[in-house]
Amino acid sequence: MGHIKRKRPRRGSLSVWPRKRAKRITPYIKNWAENNKQAKLLGFVGYKAGMTSIIMVDNRPKSPTKGEEIKRAVTILEAPPLKVLGIRLYKATPYGIKVIGEFWADNLDKELARRLDLPKKKELTLEHLKIKLPNTSNVRILIYTQPDEAGIGKKTPEVLEIPVGGSVEEQFNYANSVLGKEIPVAEVFKAGQYADVHAVTKGKGFEGDIKRFGVKLANHKSEFGVRHRATMGPISPPVTAWWIAMPGQMGFHKRTDYNKQILKISDAKTLNVNPSSGFSRYGLVKTSYILIDGSIPGATKRLVMLTFPIRPGRVLFEQAPDVIHISVRSQQG
Repeated sequence: MGHIKRKRPRRGSLSVWPRKRAKRITPYIKNWAENNKQAKLLGFVGYKAGMTSIIMVDNRPKSPTKGEEIKRAVTILEAPPLKVLGIRLYKATPYGIKVIGEFWADNLDKELARRLDLPKKKELTLEHLKIKLPNTSNVRILIYTQPDEAGIGKKTPEVLEIPVGGSVEEQFNYANSVLGKEIPVAEVFKAGQYADVHAVTKGKGFEGDIKRFGVKLANHKSEFGVRHRATMGPISPPVTAWWIAMPGQMGFHKRTDYNKQILKISDAKTLNVNPSSGFSRYGLVKTSYILIDGSIPGATKRLVMLTFPIRPGRVLFEQAPDVIHISVRSQQG
């Protein structure tokens, strides 16, 4: 009887390639979902505090447990208010969008001005920006985080750029109205909504074939070792194909989880979510927080970006469930 070749799924997903380190620890968003209905930020950021479990009433219309109390694992993102740093106008060109004007707020925090290299002189005023609106394709807001208000134990803020929904005129008027002010998470997202979650995953360093791609261990009598893949390809042509499992960087990749439901948005003073000993490797949640259904990419304390879904499902049931209980059992040990 001849040898029977067994079929199996390929080892290692090719959904994202190459598996190299992310360029920056803050997630970079290339494509934003358009929102022409309302002038507001198209995303928000928070710090990953940890996970816990909740008891909620299942309100999904087609769920077999509809109306019953169920237990769900949730991720907690601490989301202090964002402060608006400036306004930036973009113009669409055949070579992509280009900056045609920007304006910076006056009342910046001393801590921010000391830690960031900001322009000393303002080249344009708001009146100059209004003149350039006919040539503007979209308006984006420069924001910075306030990690000192969170329990993360960090002082240096992150500076990010987030687009605004609505028409160009509505975008500019909204950006002008919030310049130098704080934007809470409740103004951007509501409980029950779905969002795309962007983050840089936990870094694992340089790993081998077995851990990186799940290659099966070789026989214990293998000549060159057990923890390696077998052939790397034919003798001719003498080229190793790019899809062959090889050692290399594992983790610290920018990843996106699509259509994650926001179950609850609250404040730590209103509804406590902190374990008695605090979240492991994080501390205490002190400001507003977001409960997201399931797990999300990223390590503890890492900055996570929430955006409106760029490819929403056909039917998204955007009604907030009734959260009955949030577990605050200690996570230490």
